[in-house]
Amino acid sequence: MDMENFFAKIVGLSPDLNDGSPLRVSQEHRKEVDLTPTSWNQEVIGAGRAVLITGCDSGFGHQLARRLDAQGFVVFAGCLFPNGDGAQTLHRESSSNMNILKLDVTKDEDVTQARTVVQSNLPEKGLWAVVNNAGILDWSETEWNTIDDYRNMAEVNLFGSIRTSIAFLPLVRASKGRMVYVSSIFAFFNCLTMGAYSMSKRGLEAFADCLRVEMDCFGVKVSIIQPGNFGPATSILRRRTGTEIWEKLDEERQQMFNRQYVDLANNYHMSTCMTGNQDSSLVIDAMVEALTADRPKRRYLLVSKLDMLFFYAFPYLPTCITDAVFYLSPMYNKRKAMLYSK
Repeated sequence: MDMENFFAKIVGLSPDLNDGSPLRVSQEHRKEVDLTPTSWNQEVIGAGRAVLITGCDSGFGHQLARRLDAQGFVVFAGCLFPNGDGAQTLHRESSSNMNILKLDVTKDEDVTQARTVVQSNLPEKGLWAVVNNAGILDWSETEWNTIDDYRNMAEVNLFGSIRTSIAFLPLVRASKGRMVYVSSIFAFFNCLTMGAYSMSKRGLEAFADCLRVEMDCFGVKVSIIQPGNFGPATSILRRRTGTEIWEKLDEERQQMFNRQYVDLANNYHMSTCMTGNQDSSLVIDAMVEALTADRPKRRYLLVSKLDMLFFYAFPYLPTCITDAVFYLSPMYNKRKAMLYSK
C-alpha cells in the first residue's frame, strides 16, 4: 500500500469495509463492541410505534425508512422533495404505514406542519423516535468559503436538527422513546478542507450530548451515529469542478491558491471520497439498534478495523501529534509546495 492510499485510509476518508471483518462500534471513542446480529438486544417491536426520519429523499434516511417499514413501524419520512423520485419510490414500494412528509428542516413552517401531521396520525403507542438524518456535505479550504457557506452548512446540519428536536421532543418524551442524530467522524477529527462540515457536526454532537443528560430522567435515550466514508452509498457529496471553485475566489486568494492547486485539491477530494463504502447497510444496522435495543449505545463509530485503531487512540494523543499526522500526507506536502506558485 503506497503512502497516499495509507493516509487516505488512516484519516477515515476511504475505509475499506468490504474486507469481511465484523463491524465494530465505539462508545464515547473508548469501548469497542461487536455489532453483529447475535449481540443486539432488540426488545422494541415496531407495531403501534411511529418514527420520524428527516432526509429520506435518498441515502441513509431512504434506506432506514424502508427497513423500519418492513419491521412494522409507522414511518413518517421527511423529504425535501415529496414529489421527487426518492419519495415516490418510498410511497410506491412500501406498506400503508409509510407516510411521506414535505420537510425542509431549515424552515419553521415545514417543521410546524410536519408536527401537526404526525400528531394527527400517530398509532396507539405514539411517536417512538426521531432520527435527525438530514444533512449536507461540502469541502473547501477555510478561505474559499463565504460566511453564507458556513451559515448554510450550520442551518441544515446543526440548526435543522435542533429545530426538529425542539418541535418533536414532547411527543418522544411521552413515549419514553429515542432521539438519534447522524453525525460524522469529522465531528471530532479535524481534517484539511473539512472545516465548515466539522463545525456543523461538532456542534450537533454537543447539542446531542447535552440533550442526552437532560432526557435521561424522562426515560428518553439519545444516540449519535458517526459514519466514516460512505460517500458512494449516499448522495450527500456535492460535485464541483475546479473552474467553479476558482471563479468564486477573489484576486488575492487566486494568487495564494493558484489554479493548479485548486484543480489538484478538487480531483483528490472527489476521488478519495468516491473510494468509500458503497454499502449503507452497516450504518442502517447501527441506526436500527439505536432505535430498538433495550440499551442502545451513546455513540456508534462506524469505520473499518484499521481506522478503528487510529480513532481509538486519537482522542488521547497530544495535539502536536494529531496535527503531525497530516504532515505524512503527500497531498499536504504538494499543497505546501504549490502555495504562491504562479
